[in-house]
Amino acid sequence: MAPPSTARRGYPTDLSDAEWSLIEPMVPLQQPLFKETKYDRRVVINGILYKFRTGCPWRLLPNDFPPWQTVVKYFYRYERLGVWEKIHAKLNR
Repeated sequence: MAPPSTARRGYPTDLSDAEWSLIEPMVPLQQPLFKETKYDRRVVINGILYKFRTGCPWRLLPNDFPPWQTVVKYFYRYERLGVWEKIHAKLNR
């Protein structure tokens, strides 16, 4: 039996390159705000989008996303920083 692949597979909820380029400037860099620099911001955002599109509990995020604790931490930090409001406002324009 072959070992499971460690590469992250894509999901329909993942941001396209064009979508990411629109919101990337509004998503804060991890430093100095966050200690975790291990995970790419785009992968974290894709985890958040997966959770909300599928309605799964945080704990049931697929294993090829960062740990659910990390994803939820970023979601709430971004919420406190007003990131979601900025993204929403830009996409509504």
